[in-house]
Amino acid sequence: MQMTDAQDLATYDVVVVGGGAAGLGGALMLGRSRRSVLVVDAGEPRNAPASGVHGFLTRDGMDPAALLETGRDEVRGYGAEVIDGRVASAEAVDGGFTVTLEDGRRVGARRLLVTTGLVDELPDVAGIRERWGRDVLHCPYCHGWEVRDLPIGVLASGPMAVHQTLLFRQLTEDLTLFLHTGPEPTDEEAEQLAALGIAVVEGEVASLEVHEDRLTGVRLQTGEVIPRGAVVVGPRFAARAGMLAGLGLQTTTHPSGLGEYVESDAIGLTAVPGVWVAGNVTNPTAQVLASANAGVMAGSAINADLIAEDTREAVAARRGLLSSTAGTGRS
Repeated sequence: MQMTDAQDLATYDVVVVGGGAAGLGGALMLGRSRRSVLVVDAGEPRNAPASGVHGFLTRDGMDPAALLETGRDEVRGYGAEVIDGRVASAEAVDGGFTVTLEDGRRVGARRLLVTTGLVDELPDVAGIRERWGRDVLHCPYCHGWEVRDLPIGVLASGPMAVHQTLLFRQLTEDLTLFLHTGPEPTDEEAEQLAALGIAVVEGEVASLEVHEDRLTGVRLQTGEVIPRGAVVVGPRFAARAGMLAGLGLQTTTHPSGLGEYVESDAIGLTAVPGVWVAGNVTNPTAQVLASANAGVMAGSAINADLIAEDTREAVAARRGLLSSTAGTGRS
């Protein structure tokens, strides 16, 4: 289906906003159901800095860009279109939605699947952003194996710092918790840290020390440098949901206190009929495999919803035809 600038917009069964694992998973199911699908992707995957995708059975360690390219090829094989672009806004119209891209292109959609993910808001410490996804990490399941047995530091900046520290203790015996701007551990937490041999350092962190493109230590505001080979941070998760404002959908604080997300039911349906979400935009802690599965589930639910609508319309049309026929005296 080709897009047009005319008022009679090209309309797809589903426009998928975001072409990561969740969006492509949804597009795959919809394409296999013979739905017309357009995937709009800005090319800014959250895991772009990482060297590999982990915890994805049969794809463990695969380059993130290669995984997405493989996914695009698969959905195109079922007739879905994938274009580069960013959705600026969406509005409800009779029978569906109008989607406007930042470059001015507009398309129609009967349903929307929003899989725009999130932005990791990192602590304001020199070096964190530059090393993010390499030797500055946040998830032990995504990247912990790669830094096993290294001297690791955990930078406390939120309520989950001690929990993170305990998780990474499984991966190394040399672990330090930098309290930085985080809360003081409770008495129970302090006892747990001491029992596991985890050092606790008070005072704010000034920067990371890097030598020959390798993280070597953590510098405190006092000037003291504590050698470390990897640093763990707890980013704040901010859902990429600005394009939903025109539909009356806003983000809300996640129950974990880790950031904001778009609320939905178990299959991704939001409070706005016809709008589904999947992946990190609604589940901030979902890994790639879980996001892909959420997209698959949402795509299947959207197809079922479209089938129900198509069936209602077919029944109404049949009744209208029979009524018209009866009115003319025909049998």
